[in-house]
Amino acid sequence: MKFKAFLTDNGVNLLDKRFLQALEKMGKICHLYLTRDHAYFLHNLLNGDGIQCIAQFRKEALFDEYRISSQNDDRISFAIDLSLLHRALHSIISVYTEFSAGDSGVPGGNSAPNRIQIKLVKKLPPHSQQPMPFLTFETKGYKSAVIQDVPISKPLSRSDVLELQAALDMAQDLPQTLIQVPAMQQLQNFVEKMKNVGDVLNVSISKYGDLHLQVSTTLITLGAEFRKLTVIGEQAQSPTEDQNLSAQSRTRIAIQRGDAMTVQVNVKHFFKSLQCQSAKPDCAFYGIAQQGSCLTVVFQFFIPGTHQTDKAISLHCRLPVLDTGSS
Repeated sequence: MKFKAFLTDNGVNLLDKRFLQALEKMGKICHLYLTRDHAYFLHNLLNGDGIQCIAQFRKEALFDEYRISSQNDDRISFAIDLSLLHRALHSIISVYTEFSAGDSGVPGGNSAPNRIQIKLVKKLPPHSQQPMPFLTFETKGYKSAVIQDVPISKPLSRSDVLELQAALDMAQDLPQTLIQVPAMQQLQNFVEKMKNVGDVLNVSISKYGDLHLQVSTTLITLGAEFRKLTVIGEQAQSPTEDQNLSAQSRTRIAIQRGDAMTVQVNVKHFFKSLQCQSAKPDCAFYGIAQQGSCLTVVFQFFIPGTHQTDKAISLHCRLPVLDTGSS
């Protein structure tokens, strides 16, 4: 089982400045899943408890000279502490940046470009007689190589990797109707207030492009509606006779027609999913999976300087639906 690559400058920026801080907010521990063509950061795909978060990168988005081999069809996965990973990467970047800047100003200095290598190793930790697996970063310093080791779990067995891949395949299924929410900061501010009202958030999404949020207690009901949003997938024309109805009435009638779905989710889960804004997506889409099995949030990234989707990067969350019988 071997993995070795060099981080590209774009990969360094994506991980250090954007994705790792967003993924840390989803949960401290995740699975890093490496295949021949992709790297995935996966939250809660095996235990199914809490928000599922899937960050996917084509290898070219992060790495150069990417090499991987294993007896499991060249697939490797392990659990890793994201805070330790981010700290180690940030530390090695500081050395890399300082040395690269100093080396470039030395006449006749080493012409070989400085790079950050990442690889899987086994080492003997201090006061231990058992070698342990690490994800290691290495770059050149002024006098010697600088190494940062991040402890990882024992790599997943073949059966566990197959289970992880099956869960990933299932999690890639998107709702038939997705609506774009442009005012993400406004939505985040509103949900921040909802956290103080109740624990259960009712989310309704229609094929007309309407998103309706509501949290209720015995004393207060707080709601918000975003109307006529961009729809991807199955869509329908909003009937003119519904225009003067209240948001609750429109939503109820749309559900009866089969033009809308509603689910209940944990307010804190919904707010946590909004923390993915730290990854600096260009827009976000919401949808409800078939049979109302989960609420899906898809974050879209554009190729810099364009409005074309960057297909090398993807990020989406699946929020578990509360049992309406118990809520």
